[in-house]
Amino acid sequence: MSLALQADTLSTAPTSIPATVPTEKTLSIIELLTSGGLAGQLIMVSLFLMLFVALYLYFERLMAIKAASTIDVSFMTQIREHIRSGKIDTAKLLCAQTHSPVAKLIEKGISRIGKSLDDINTAIENAGKLEIYKLEKNVSLLATISGAGPMTGFLGTVVGMIQAFHKMATGGGQIEVGALSEGIYTAMTTTVVGLIVGIIAYVGYNHLVVKTDKIVHQMEAHAVDFLDLLNDPA
Repeated sequence: MSLALQADTLSTAPTSIPATVPTEKTLSIIELLTSGGLAGQLIMVSLFLMLFVALYLYFERLMAIKAASTIDVSFMTQIREHIRSGKIDTAKLLCAQTHSPVAKLIEKGISRIGKSLDDINTAIENAGKLEIYKLEKNVSLLATISGAGPMTGFLGTVVGMIQAFHKMATGGGQIEVGALSEGIYTAMTTTVVGLIVGIIAYVGYNHLVVKTDKIVHQMEAHAVDFLDLLNDPA
């Protein structure tokens, strides 16, 4: 009898319901970048345009500076030999065939041979300013992007927070976390992307400045050698 009651009790006992394991929602990078609404997307497009321009300017200027810094080590030796032997036209031809800022300076100095050293020095300095301007072409735009990138990102932060607070104010006391996600995504993602753009542009700008300074020192050293040659050609 007791066995029958025990069996009946086991059969009528409630079955345990397995606990539901919450699934973690993943968010891809594309969804993260485009989930900030129209305002966030417009700011993202602006930031990516800045990033593209910054990378293009950096690599374009880097290749131009690298090409400008390449010069034959025997260039000044040949110039010195031509000038001492009176072959001025040959020295000019050598400068014209050598595509570098140093050659442009020396060519300008050779074209002023026969005038005073002050006039030659002034001509070389003017030519040097022009060559430096060519080397630094559009580099200042990198500096602008390095400041404008983070500022644009912070603009997205302000816009996103405005969206979030607006939804909180118009929620009527029934605020859902999902309704605030669009503004929060805009606030967070634009700040991160803006800082990334600013860092890349800032590092690229300073690297190009260092490379340009090296060429400027190279130009100054060769200009001094040329003036010393004219001062004591023997």
